[in-house]
Formats: sequence, C-alpha cells, structure tokens
Amino acid sequence: MTGLDGLLAHLPSWSTEPEVLARAALDRSGAVPDGLPLAVVHATSVDDVVRTVSYAAEHGVPVVPRGAGSGVSAGALAGTGTIVLDLSRLDRIVEIRPDDGIAVVEPGVITADLDRAAAEHGLRYAPDPASAAFSTIGGNIATNAGGLRCVKYGVTRDSVLALDVVTGDGRLLRTGRTTLKGVTGYDLTSLLVGSEGTLGVVVGATVKLLPLPRSTATATAYFPDARTAVEAVTGLRRAGLRPSTIEFLDHATLVAIDDAQGGDLSTRGRAFLLVQTDGYGAEEEMAAVVEALKATATLVETSGDAAAADRLLATRRQALPSIERLGRVLIEDIVVPTTRLADAVAAIEAIVRDTGVRIFTFAHAGDGNLHPIVLVEEDGPPVGDAVDALFALALDLGGTLTGEHGVGLLKRDWLAAELGETGLDLQRRIKAVFDPAGVLNPGKAITER
Repeated sequence: MTGLDGLLAHLPSWSTEPEVLARAALDRSGAVPDGLPLAVVHATSVDDVVRTVSYAAEHGVPVVPRGAGSGVSAGALAGTGTIVLDLSRLDRIVEIRPDDGIAVVEPGVITADLDRAAAEHGLRYAPDPASAAFSTIGGNIATNAGGLRCVKYGVTRDSVLALDVVTGDGRLLRTGRTTLKGVTGYDLTSLLVGSEGTLGVVVGATVKLLPLPRSTATATAYFPDARTAVEAVTGLRRAGLRPSTIEFLDHATLVAIDDAQGGDLSTRGRAFLLVQTDGYGAEEEMAAVVEALKATATLVETSGDAAAADRLLATRRQALPSIERLGRVLIEDIVVPTTRLADAVAAIEAIVRDTGVRIFTFAHAGDGNLHPIVLVEEDGPPVGDAVDALFALALDLGGTLTGEHGVGLLKRDWLAAELGETGLDLQRRIKAVFDPAGVLNPGKAITER
C-alpha cells in the first residue's frame, strides 16, 4: 500500500466520497474551486494532524486546514489535488482555570460555546465575531477575528497567550506561555495568529478570559444620514467615552433587515448606531453617551434590560444574513483610521452612484472596520470595478485591505499595494521557514513569487 492510501490507512476518520469532498471544498466566500480535493481527513487527535502534514510535506501535496468553513475570503477553499484537513472534531474545552483567567481549548471549539462555558465561572471570552454561534476558535485564530466587542477588548490576537501548532514539516511547536506577561524570544504566537493556516496548523490554544461585566447598558440612535452617524462616533471619543460596542448600519442595511425580519428600523432614520457600555459604571457612562448622541441624532433609545439588549445585538447580527437573502454577495472587510470613517462612508455612497452596484455597509465603527457588502446581481452591473474602488479607498485613506476576514484568495492581487515588495519578500521568507515544502494552504494570504 503506497501513496495516499498508505496515509489514510493509518487515520481513523477520512472520506473520498464526492459529496463529502464537494462540501469540504467550499467556504462562505462564494468562490468556486477548480475541482475536488483528493480526500478529507477528519482529525480526531494531534497525531492525525502530524501524520497528515508529514505525508503532505514528503509528497508535495497541498493541505487546506478547515474549521467550520465560515471564512469569507476563500481561505479554506480547496481544489484539485489537495487534502482538506478538517479540525472540527478537535472540539474539547480541555481546561478552564478561573483564578488564572485562562482556558485551554482545541481548535474546533465553537466560539460561543467557549463564551458560555466561561460564563459558568463568571468569565467571558472577549472576542465576539458576528459568526460566534458557528465559527471555531481555530478559524478565529487563523484570521485574527474581531467582532462587536473589539473596540474595548481587542481582537483575537489580544486574547491568545499560547498555541500548539503543527508546522509545515510535521513538527509540533509550542509558542507563548500561560502567564499574562512574557518576552522570552520572538513573539511567534502573534505571528501565527492571522496567518490563515499558511505557517502551521493550530491544534491547541491557551486564551485569556475576562470577568463578566457587572452591568451593561445599551442605546440605539437614528440619524438623518450616514455621515452624521459616523461623525457622532468621533464625538464619543472626544468626550473621553469608551463603550464596549459601537456598531453602524446604513439605510440600505436597515431596509434589508426590515424586509427579512418584519421590522421598522428603516422608518426611524437613514442611519443607525448601536452602542453598549459595560462594567461598574455602565449606566453612568451610558448617560454621557446618550447626551453626546442627542446632539445630532433624531432619536435615541436606551435599555438596561439584558433581554432587550440581547435582542438589539441579535438585530445587528442579522445584518449579513438579511442581505444574503437578496442573492450572492461579496463580503468585504476594510479598515480606515477612525477619523476618516465619515469620509469612507461618503466614498462608498459615491461608488454606488458611479457604478450602479448595490452596496450595503455596516461597521464596527469604534475601530474603523467597515464591511461593505457587495450584491452580485445576475442582470446588474459588473462588480469588479466597485470592489477595486473599495480596496483603493481603504489604502488612500491610510487604512488596510482587511481587518478581520483575512486575505485568503480574494485579496492577493492588492497585497503589494499595501505591503510593498520588501514586505512581501520578507513574508515569503518567513513562510519558507515554517513551511519549507510549501504545502500549507498554498496560494492563500501571501502571493507566490
């Protein structure tokens, strides 16, 4: 027995069934691979990962790591001649140490499940991507996912203390530490977070947990136009306020949510902010937030009730699914300096007018992370120019091509414009150190020479 059959014979769970391969080849990006993978390996142990990656390195077979397949930049897309390494069955919360404020988890743990388990100890896992109900910790680490609470608590990288990783030559690497401080050696943990499976396959993680806030207050505000709404975010910062969540929805998005959910948000204003404060001074801080918002908002509503606040947050999380009901979408992810957020929103509106392409914009407004959702209509105008204009806009305003979704396959052509050739060269060299055979998610995140 030789070749791929020899590998699969030593693994407990795998498939070469066409239906399974077809599902495993896709992610949420909507991109289509050039064919079917050779096999899907359902890893049930670290040894399964080591065996698979070692085989791939020896035989030059590309390996595509996969969690829930919830990525939107085609980072988990798997085509002809690849092995999909499915990590979703490595889903144990190994340990929660409440007094140390850490958890040890496997990569297939669903983000919201970790947050719920932490809550039993009066703690929370702070990163809160909109996909928390179905995305995995490993996928969050791969893309350095952010989310609704990141304006106050940071992104995934800020919560990862240590990683267990299988490198591209099949070696097991431990990075970081379980202490909250430490500067021994280079920070390989931060390097690996956001590397999109191109440097190593995460098989374990030690993450920080924070105390659950003693109280939470939530406000929604409606504005006569988008610019006024995002300028109000700058006003909050100037007032010295630090909410945990500041979310923006434009009018097109409000209409989509109303159509999907049967609501009336779009009748209350042309733009919407959802703001949440937390901690011991949540109510006091919210009073100051409301006072600041009232200066330009047409309507401000508050809620200190947890159930009502959850419903408001659920409304925000329904933005993308509501837009997806309208057809195929490209889920973009750009970041600009927060002081340029109003300029970015105005420029997106101009792109819509100039191209005729429908774009729905929502944003983690507190840190300048915009999600322009581009609707691809069969009988509509081509979207390529509009998408290119979005990327150019981000760079022109001093921003970045992606804040939390990753580069994947879909943004590689723009890498040189942001990183420069020297930056690209160094990143390629780093890739070669971790993955000398070049088998880990090749073609993703970083362009080939």
